[in-house]
Parts: sequence; C-alpha cells; structure tokens
Amino acid sequence: MTSYRERARGCLLGLAAGDALGAPAENLTPAEIRRRWGRLTEIEGGGTDDTEYAIFAASLLRRHGHGLTPELVARAYREEIIPRVDGPMRGAGFSELGTVEALRRGLEPPLTGLVHSHGWSDGLAMRAAPYGIFCPGDPAEAARLVEQDGLVSGSGEGIRGGRAVAGAVAAAMSGAGPEDVVDAALAVIPGDSWTARNIRRARAVLRDAAPDDLETALHEAVVVRHYPWTDLAPEAVALALAAFLAGGGEVEAAVTFGVSLGRDADTIGAIAGAVSGARQGESGVPARWAARIGPVTGKCLPVVAGRHVLDTADELADELAGLPTGEPAEGR
Repeated sequence: MTSYRERARGCLLGLAAGDALGAPAENLTPAEIRRRWGRLTEIEGGGTDDTEYAIFAASLLRRHGHGLTPELVARAYREEIIPRVDGPMRGAGFSELGTVEALRRGLEPPLTGLVHSHGWSDGLAMRAAPYGIFCPGDPAEAARLVEQDGLVSGSGEGIRGGRAVAGAVAAAMSGAGPEDVVDAALAVIPGDSWTARNIRRARAVLRDAAPDDLETALHEAVVVRHYPWTDLAPEAVALALAAFLAGGGEVEAAVTFGVSLGRDADTIGAIAGAVSGARQGESGVPARWAARIGPVTGKCLPVVAGRHVLDTADELADELAGLPTGEPAEGR
C-alpha cells in the first residue's frame, strides 16, 4: 500500500518532472514538437516558475494550514517575493506579474487579482498541487484553500482551474481511480463554467476519438486558437486531466502525452505529473527523471532558491503527522 508520504513525494516530484520535460516545448504546436523530438521523453534542462511557485505555496500551508487567508498570502508576497525582485521577474506568468504590480500600488485582494487582465491564467493551477497534498481525500477543502491563494492573483476561471487541480490531487492522494479523480475535479467547480465544460469535452474526446487522432481532436475541443497566449487555465487544466486519463493515471504515460500537446506544455506536464504522481507515489516517477530533478535555482522566486521538491513534500507530510520539520530528504 502506498503511504501518504510516498504519494506526497510522488506528487511534487511528478510536478517538477512534468515542468522540466515540457519546458522546451512551451508554446509549440504538436506538429512542431514531433518535428523536433518525435516524442519528448527525456528531461533536457531545469524546470520553470511552476515548480518554484508550488514550493512557495507549500511554505504558506506549512505556516498557516487551514487558516490561510488571501491577506496572509498578500503579506507573504510583500515580505518575501517583492523585496527580492530586482528588475523583471524572470519567467513569471502574467497573473503573477500583474499581482506584484497591484501589490506595489497598495491594493489588497481580491482587487489584486481583478485589476489586471489575466485572471484566467493557469498560474494558480500550476501551483495548486500542495493544497491537494495537504487535504488527502478532501477535495472540497483543498479547493477552498487554493482559492485563498488564488484570490491574490486571479479571478473567475483562473481560480476555478486551481480548484479543479487541487481537488483532483486530493482525490488522487487517497488512491482514487483515474475517472474518480477527474470527477473530483469537476465536483469542486461550477458545472456550467468554462473549465468544467472543457474537462467534459476532453473526456468525451478520449472516449470517442481514434487513438492516432487524439492530439488533433483535443485541440479542436478545448484550444482557443485565435487567442495569442497559451496560459489559459480552462485549456491547460482540461488538457492535463485528459493526459492523466489517457495515461491511465501513470506518471510517464500521462506526462509524455501531456507535453506532446504543446501550448503551455510545461504547465500541462506539471499538472499531469502532479496528479498521476499523487496517485502512484514516488516509485511511479521514472528514476531517470527523478535523477534530473535538483534544488530549484530561484530564477523566478529567489525566496525558494536551493529548495528541493522532495524536502517540500516531506515537510508537508510531517506537518500533517505533527512531526518536526526541516530535516533534508534522504535517498537523492
């Protein structure tokens, strides 16, 4: 039986691996990915802001637990992120950049997530996994907590995307099957939302489309082709959960299929890796990928420089178990 700690480690290790594998394919089309790599299966470099923000989110949970509020998140941005930003935030998403500027102007949540035009961004979805880890078997509470974070930087569909991912991870942490995991994601967002409609469309594609036509059919079902940016939460979350289902809940199959879809490939890979890693545990993450995951550099968030996702996962596990935290993870 897979332990809670193993699932927590698998979740964040899967997130980091999916982020790193998808990074070179970000903003590319499936056709261009096939032309360059055939199929992306090997990690070439490091991860992006997806992994760094997930580590930062976990630090909020360790300090505040179920008492987390948007005001506490805003305070952490002001005290830990903004003072360390010297010039532009390298690699940060639109919603986070807009949030930093809003906070610098003295605004408070929820205005900080409403005044910029990128509230629909997948920035919350990319860092939602720790909230699911923190609430194993309780998708509703995971969704409530991630929304506290999301109200600082997003609104509307951006928050719904984060809620869906947190709910899915919470269900996967309890060992739920792939279909039940996706049902959990749908249960914590409005059924008539853009995100929910896209998840249902993607699931229908997997049921009805020919195997060799899945990438095209998924794009036709959920991708907004006329929009110039790819970080749409309803799109990335639906494609990531489709990859999770297409891979049967297994990390390697889910992540490699997810990044092959292009668009916001690092975030799609990170979400697919987090959900499948929570379900399979650390042993489900390919050893060759795990060996490529090191401490983050802090290139986007200097506050988390030198942190490793396995240490972060262990700290969350210790927090729930009521054990002292801070010992480095072993076995790397």
